[in-house]
Amino acid sequence: MQVRDILKRVNELAEYSNTPALDVELLLCHVLDKPRTWLFTWPDYELTTGQLSAIEQLIDLRLRGHPIAHLIGTWDFWNLTLKVTPATLIPRPDTELLVEQALRCFGQEARKVADLGTGTGAIALALAVERANWQVVGSDRIEAAVELARYNADINGLYSVRFYTGSWCEALPDKHYDLIVSNPPYIRADDLHLQQGDVRFEPDSALISGADGLDDIRIIASQTATYLKPRGWLLLEHGYDQGSDVRDILAEQHFTAVETVRDLAGHDRVTRGRCFD
Repeated sequence: MQVRDILKRVNELAEYSNTPALDVELLLCHVLDKPRTWLFTWPDYELTTGQLSAIEQLIDLRLRGHPIAHLIGTWDFWNLTLKVTPATLIPRPDTELLVEQALRCFGQEARKVADLGTGTGAIALALAVERANWQVVGSDRIEAAVELARYNADINGLYSVRFYTGSWCEALPDKHYDLIVSNPPYIRADDLHLQQGDVRFEPDSALISGADGLDDIRIIASQTATYLKPRGWLLLEHGYDQGSDVRDILAEQHFTAVETVRDLAGHDRVTRGRCFD
């Protein structure tokens, strides 16, 4: 069977994926260890028996709903390629808005920055790539996530970023941060979306946060008030319908200049606030 034959199997995935053509291409690239452009340059390449068996297994898993990121073992975020595992949340394009807003808080001058619930390390590493003078650390209560984040720092040559095991701010090595960012769990426990798509294969601990989805945001807001420098920034990613509630939570903790930023779809996505003097 040739590459062109596998590429034609896109219709099989159309019912299970919003990007069936891309899915097939990524699976093929993974099995053949080739870039996507190669597939269209050599469409008549004949797969070996082993390669054909591997791609058949991966397509079958995708048809069962397994995320592409888990099947190929890596995922791109910002300008990084990160290893991913079922132990953490798969980095989403929406989260790049959180990185963009964090970068707007300060320029290239030296700053202390913390990423809470770092998972793959995506946010911390993206900030470190763009701000060489920032001292960036990340925390996660899941040891497997911390090990994964450290691995991703190494493969991307970001050796100065440090990761610590523990819950939110409690894991940080010291206080007095200029900026704290987080993409915490923010899905309600009864949300029907938990039974759909990739999230079925991701850890509940990275998704669910109590009856209203805001338990962890409340904890982070209460902790960061004592971990930020005066006029330091807290930035939080949250659900499309949680902007007002998150603004109220930050106001209750006496944050100032509280504002919600919308994503490209026009949905509330990131809320920021400044620590009082």
